[in-house]
Amino acid sequence: MIRLHFLMALLLAAPAFAGAESTPSDLLKKNGVCFGAYMDFGETEDHVTLEDIESFEQLAGKAPVIIASSSYWGEQSFPSSNIALIDRHGAVPLVFWSPWDKPYDQNKGPDKFSLSEILAGKWNDYIDSWADGAKSFGKPFLVSFCNEMNGDWFPWSGAYYGAENGGPEVFKNAWRYVVDRVRARGATNILWVYHVNAFPAANDVWNLMASYYPGPDYVDWLGLSVYGKQFRADGNWAEFEDLLAWPYEEITALDPDKPVMLAEFGVGEFPKAGDKAKWFRDAFARIPKYPRIKAAVYWHERWQNEDGSFSNLRINSSPGALEAFKKGLGNPRWICRDRATE
Repeated sequence: MIRLHFLMALLLAAPAFAGAESTPSDLLKKNGVCFGAYMDFGETEDHVTLEDIESFEQLAGKAPVIIASSSYWGEQSFPSSNIALIDRHGAVPLVFWSPWDKPYDQNKGPDKFSLSEILAGKWNDYIDSWADGAKSFGKPFLVSFCNEMNGDWFPWSGAYYGAENGGPEVFKNAWRYVVDRVRARGATNILWVYHVNAFPAANDVWNLMASYYPGPDYVDWLGLSVYGKQFRADGNWAEFEDLLAWPYEEITALDPDKPVMLAEFGVGEFPKAGDKAKWFRDAFARIPKYPRIKAAVYWHERWQNEDGSFSNLRINSSPGALEAFKKGLGNPRWICRDRATE
């Protein structure tokens, strides 16, 4: 088992040789905020292509240190080709590993990959196979397992397993079970991201971030999803600072030392409600002022809703948004890679 002090040294220590060519892991060690992105890799978030990566980098004018994609349990596979492509491109893979069965509909209760079935050992063979794939990859990469469990939109949400001690306890037990099993297979190169939504679906004590926290030996990064307005029917426009300030205090209270990642952040284009360009300017200026935040992953996606409206979180949803995004990345506190091809 990789211990905390080793992980912190891996991620945050100074590069061993000054002037040596930077590796992805070296970039994670620098002072500042490592820029990351998810780049609309399809309905299952796992159709990773070099074309999509390079297209995004062309838009942003910078290359992300972290590139995110998903691995749904319904696919019953390890995303070896995806993380190999990301690694060859010079970035660190972030994988959202989600116990979710087809057709991947939100706002439904537990499916055959329920936390209870995981704890009963039903999916041990798959967990072992996934762990073997991770071990074979060999290099450090990030895994966000069962993200946003304090919401009510994913089937592993604590709300589906009962309030008070029910849901959070089942979640913590399942997290420890999976991490222990993966490590036992020798996949000690995984950096586990405890990834909550900034604001819970149920604003009750039982659903606080601390209720789900599996403990320091099971977590390497603390992660937050921080979204502005995503849907036309959402409430009022929320400015970035109002979305991050309190959740940052809550999540950093879980551990005094672990690095924090905005594992997802983004906002839609709704010009009648608010100014997306300003939201970007504020986000890129303010995120580096939070000392524990060491990485931030932008969610670059556009989709159509059932009411016919569109949720356009892409950085190029308008010329003004794109200009603000690119200018924000120019802040020297943001760490990016040099754009390059394989």
